[in-house]
Amino acid sequence: MENKNPTTIVIFGASGDLTKRKLLPALYQLTMEKLLPENLKIVGFARSEKSHEAFRAEMKAALVQFSRSKPQDGTQALQAFVSRLYYQSGSYDNPESFQTLRNFLDKLHGDQDNNSQHDNRLYYLSTPPTVFWKIISTLGETGHIAKAEDQTRWTRVIIEKPFGQDLASAIDLNRKILSVLNENQVYRIDHYLGKETVQNIMTFRFGNSIFEPLWNRRYIDHVQITVSEAVAVGSRGGYYDHSGAIRDMVQNHILQLLALVAMEPPASFVDEAVRDEKVKVLKALRPIPQYEIAHFSVRGQYTGGEVNGKPILNFLDEKGVQSNSHTETFVALKTFIDNWRWANVPFYIRTGKAMAERLSEITILFRQPPLALFKHKWHEGHVEGDQMHPNTLTLRVQPDEAIRLNFGLKIPGSRMMLQPTDMEFCYSDVFHAEPPEAYERLILDSILGDSTLFIRHDEVEAAWKFVDNIVRGWEQDKVSTIKPYQAGSWGPKASHDLLEQSGRRWLHQ
Repeated sequence: MENKNPTTIVIFGASGDLTKRKLLPALYQLTMEKLLPENLKIVGFARSEKSHEAFRAEMKAALVQFSRSKPQDGTQALQAFVSRLYYQSGSYDNPESFQTLRNFLDKLHGDQDNNSQHDNRLYYLSTPPTVFWKIISTLGETGHIAKAEDQTRWTRVIIEKPFGQDLASAIDLNRKILSVLNENQVYRIDHYLGKETVQNIMTFRFGNSIFEPLWNRRYIDHVQITVSEAVAVGSRGGYYDHSGAIRDMVQNHILQLLALVAMEPPASFVDEAVRDEKVKVLKALRPIPQYEIAHFSVRGQYTGGEVNGKPILNFLDEKGVQSNSHTETFVALKTFIDNWRWANVPFYIRTGKAMAERLSEITILFRQPPLALFKHKWHEGHVEGDQMHPNTLTLRVQPDEAIRLNFGLKIPGSRMMLQPTDMEFCYSDVFHAEPPEAYERLILDSILGDSTLFIRHDEVEAAWKFVDNIVRGWEQDKVSTIKPYQAGSWGPKASHDLLEQSGRRWLHQ
């Protein structure tokens, strides 16, 4: 850390699960790896009343349970870390609470003047989106935000998703926030971008000379992006019934993955250059015409079934879900990127709840050779013949971060026959280490002032513009109805038809 100023992190919503399961464990791990300033202080802010000691005890228990390094209670390192923790109670809509917080922060580091008005401050909004603007506006009103021209310290704000519910609300929220903060002070977080394999998409493409020449319409037939979840909506039924799969997953996680796969090489690996290229991809997404919405999209809703031996309720019977809900728990799309590199290459994306397994992966399927010279034997269950298995490159984000290349090799013996074979890199096998949690990388980057893996305001708006068009089509197209699919399956049959109508198939189905 070049900046020697004291650093303070304030977590709004400190009593929530995200703080206990992800944020504090990430900060603990970064501290153990000596990546954070030695004078760092962490302040939790929430509505409930509690003392510093009670907050420390709660967080200590959470660290023992959820931290990647699994510390033992009572160890010196754990005690030293929790001694950095403090707590302030208050209301998100009460300026007096924020003024009290400021007074506490100003004296927290206890320098010779008994104040620390020159400390760097990172505010993390781990709260419902309904209070994002209220918190930021009150921070501004009560003097928490350092002025842009202040060279002695910095102030940054991390905002969790969802960032708006549609294009209009996202534009309005951006406008309001940027009236208090500069864009370089705003860090809109998507934890998917902190995962090692997601970052490997860029390094794999631009750090090696093998695949980049093939990364275009001449050699790639189509791209598949699957983000499936084995869990049902569970306790999030009320929230999910108002968002659906397209708002909860497509607008953020999946379109970010698509942008990283499809972007042009940036001029340099600095934050603005990378984000410029991602925005270009999102703006180049072809809008689906309203009259064709049923041919390019599939909505599904899970029914009762079983996943990994556990029974799953019908979505309509989940707590908080309206009995006549038409909210989608599954969505599949066929879309195109209208630029020179990707002209007429379809991108198929799908995501859903209560599916066959937890899986997030991107698969590049290459074009077939112009002439089938050999017989081909597909995987078990497929007959031999002249039909070739396409070469594929798969980047798996979860559950086990890996990269897999599939190509044909001759089967031993006298016959000239090819069989698909995998060559796979698994992160844990190669590096003999568990990959860091996404929040570790993202929190560290925000402290360092590197916004490469965070989302800029025009990225948010470009993604919402694409999604809004689809949602309007669903609302207007009475033919496009919710398709049921059994929990534990790979989604409704209509999603398979989406590919099969052009002679393609999902890799998992």
